[in-house]
Amino acid sequence: MGRLFSKGGPAAAFASLSALALAGCTTTSDSGGSAQSAASAADSWEAPADPYPSTYQRYPGVPTAVVGATIYDGAGGMIENGVVLFAEGEVVAIGDASLAIPEGYTRIDGTGRYVTPGIIDIHSHLGDYPTPSVQAHSDGNEATSPTTPEVWAEHSVWPQDPGFSRALANGGVTSLQILPGSANLMGGRSVTLKNVYSRTVQGMKFPGAPYSMKMACGENPKRVYGGRGRAPSTRMGNMAVNRDTWLDAQAWMERDDPPRDLAMETLAGVLAGDITIQNHCYRADEMAQVLDMAEEFGYRVAAFHHAVESYKIADLLREHDVCSAVWADWYGFKMEAYDAIPENAAMIHNAGACVVIHSDDENGIQRLNQEAAKAQADGRRMGIIIPDAEVISWITLNAARAMGIDSMTGSLEPGKMADIVLWNGDPLSIYSRPERVWIDGALMFDMHNPNLRPVSDFELGQPGEGDVK
Repeated sequence: MGRLFSKGGPAAAFASLSALALAGCTTTSDSGGSAQSAASAADSWEAPADPYPSTYQRYPGVPTAVVGATIYDGAGGMIENGVVLFAEGEVVAIGDASLAIPEGYTRIDGTGRYVTPGIIDIHSHLGDYPTPSVQAHSDGNEATSPTTPEVWAEHSVWPQDPGFSRALANGGVTSLQILPGSANLMGGRSVTLKNVYSRTVQGMKFPGAPYSMKMACGENPKRVYGGRGRAPSTRMGNMAVNRDTWLDAQAWMERDDPPRDLAMETLAGVLAGDITIQNHCYRADEMAQVLDMAEEFGYRVAAFHHAVESYKIADLLREHDVCSAVWADWYGFKMEAYDAIPENAAMIHNAGACVVIHSDDENGIQRLNQEAAKAQADGRRMGIIIPDAEVISWITLNAARAMGIDSMTGSLEPGKMADIVLWNGDPLSIYSRPERVWIDGALMFDMHNPNLRPVSDFELGQPGEGDVK
């Protein structure tokens, strides 16, 4: 949400069941010449090389075997009294107690504990809105034009933000997507980070992660720019400015020798399928309109963020293979959020669509496991029973999928990055917290080791932090 609003509030009251009638509605578009034009231009488009490539190098680790724990693999599977083997930065194998442990592996007793993949936050502003929260650190919204696809979130990230280490230690977060704020219709490129200590943002950039572009619909852009006496000032203005911008991008791509243009390069990357869209959008009707616009111009929406009304069009989202990145129960902080219901995530999941639990908050990122558990419980109260192992995917594999990194992380599979959390109890319990966190097989947090706990110049620590009792 980009710090444009105060957020939070009590959980929503149950919405009228009549609203669910919208779930049966679909929208269609005659994409016509626009989509054909975009397709031909995209075929010949070649994205320039990233001028700011990742310099990430994994911290050293040792071959490790976690034995005796309950394993949630992130893909919906569960193994009791299981074994996880990892070495050289990758998962080697997972299995039950019969899995052989090679010689030379450090054994960690996981009896009574739980193992999950590293937690992934698809919607964060850490580094762009770092702590201390002062105006000098407010770098997430380039609110100078309704469309700013030329800006890149990574150019605002401050690696010293103590929020990174808090997310690691308290939330088990190993990867996160940093998005621009939502003042603009087109806010710029996101960046995906590994949650490691680094002096530079390039040292945190997730190797091989694709870029996304942040878009926003609804109240934010029309309020910010309409309040300045310029377009857009209405929802129809939002769509018109977006469509004009896509037309400009198509025309630029069709030129024989287009000049360098940072904005157009990002938009061309979207139209060519190299850059996906992460779209801030609350209302069901607007999400449907955005899907029509995506069909008109030939691009793909990876996820709608916040998406408090996804439950109304869950079937449409399933058909378009679009994830909904949602909160458990934030409600009522602006008009767009008044039809939010706490059963949203469960109803989306029950319809066979993709659910992701996100934070959009420096505190919420430390408790994504608890937010997922709340959303699960809200579904259970209305009769939707979702197994724990599937709920874990809401904060692991589904997030990775919507960020385009699911072939590398998000689940415990041989060959994937050894991003792993050992929890001191059931990760869906409010009483549990990470005991150890590995990123690419390197132990980055250990509640038993004072040398592997967060340290920051901007905080004095928390009483009892790291206490294993």
